[in-house]
Amino acid sequence: MPEQVKTKQIAANRQARHEYFVMESLETGIELVGTEVKSLRMGQVNMKDSWVDVENGQLIVYGMHISPYEKGNIFNRDPLRPRRLLAHKNEIRKLAQEIKLQGYTLIPLSLYFKHGRVKLELGLCKGKKLYDKRATAAQRAAQRDIDRAMKTQRR
Repeated sequence: MPEQVKTKQIAANRQARHEYFVMESLETGIELVGTEVKSLRMGQVNMKDSWVDVENGQLIVYGMHISPYEKGNIFNRDPLRPRRLLAHKNEIRKLAQEIKLQGYTLIPLSLYFKHGRVKLELGLCKGKKLYDKRATAAQRAAQRDIDRAMKTQRR
């Protein structure tokens, strides 16, 4: 029997799925210092306005706010500092090409612990227009009505 993967969700960027179509997702590691990990264990992170860029063959996440650890004193770092993501070179190269050629962007979707290590789910996204957002909301409302009708029919 295969071993179950133990994951613990830290934070999710729910607004990203509202604002963008997620074409592809990728699990990456993230380079952190000790006090940042302790802050993440307490759930003190905001990914709302964060994005990822490719610079010099490296993935860098910007705008992710990890609050300073309250007992970290001199070891705390800048909460908004750019952080490097850990991925294979060929994955980074492929993402860089798609960003340049097709007009996609890289958005962090969720942050979680997997086997005691912090992982970031990265999405290759394309922006939604206003009418796309309305269509998605209408589709969700229609599905909710269908589910409600099926539930009352079963009773």
